[in-house]
Amino acid sequence: MAAPNETPENRRITANRSVLASVALLYYKDGLMQSEIAKRLNISRATVVNYLRQAREQQIVDIRVDGEAFATSNLSREVKDKFKLEDAYIVEPFASGASAKVPRKEINRQIAQVGAMALVNLVRPGDTLGVAWGETIHFLSEQLPRSGVTSVTVCQLIGSMKSPLLSASESCAIRIASRLGAECHTLHSPAILTTRSLARELRAEPVIRAQLSRLENLSKAIFSVGNCRKDTHILQTGMVDAGQLDWYRSKGAVGVLCARFIDRDGNPVTGEPDSRMIGIELEQLRGCNTGILVAGGEDKREAILASIRGGYVTHLVIDRQTATGLLEA
Repeated sequence: MAAPNETPENRRITANRSVLASVALLYYKDGLMQSEIAKRLNISRATVVNYLRQAREQQIVDIRVDGEAFATSNLSREVKDKFKLEDAYIVEPFASGASAKVPRKEINRQIAQVGAMALVNLVRPGDTLGVAWGETIHFLSEQLPRSGVTSVTVCQLIGSMKSPLLSASESCAIRIASRLGAECHTLHSPAILTTRSLARELRAEPVIRAQLSRLENLSKAIFSVGNCRKDTHILQTGMVDAGQLDWYRSKGAVGVLCARFIDRDGNPVTGEPDSRMIGIELEQLRGCNTGILVAGGEDKREAILASIRGGYVTHLVIDRQTATGLLEA
């Protein structure tokens, strides 16, 4: 199985897929302990650990947890009933190591994991799925297991943009489409143009017009929501500046949904930057049969509530603390 002078690190680098699959089969299917596999294959336990990790990274092993299990708690039913949702998936964030406090980024990552499980359960053959952007959706696209659902189309909801922390917005749609085995339609345009006239002309271009028209017939959409604080993600993207953010806030904006501002009731708050944006309109998002909101954190509670009140959400993926806060609101 391995050369006598081969170190665990060398084995980690050079292991071929058949070796990884064999080790994964012994561990996940036959139930052997790592030490038993090491003894049987005459390799170290550390090498077995490395092989199992590589098998997951190369998607030789696809570990799945039924997302519907997160929608069965009493808290989940309370949230579902109060806000008239079809389902509410409640995440119990856990800390790694000795710390009892879960970092915000880790909460987002765990919410995204459950969101990925929920998405796999919800997507059906023939669906046209709209995919938004942001840290949570980025994490979700990385966690989504491969699925064999047929005849699914994925559409990018927001034109191309980047932030210092995330890859371009089209990457989320492309990655999710790849995992679902779906056809992908990206938006070949920046999310915001420099002038209204340029945006108007670009929307009239046949390719862009066709891409935007697909957003009128979405059956499902998956998205997150941002708040309107001074550290909101939309400022990092350059979609609006600090002065424009203050203007939106003065008009009652409490959240950012697919790069559009909404008030506490979920109604659009429209400003000058909206005339230069390329992406889904909020009325189109509201028209989806299934709207999957994946978000959490106390600082987003008002924005989450606004999204629900506005009728954009049928399925909610959220952490326990924020869910409890929603019930108390």
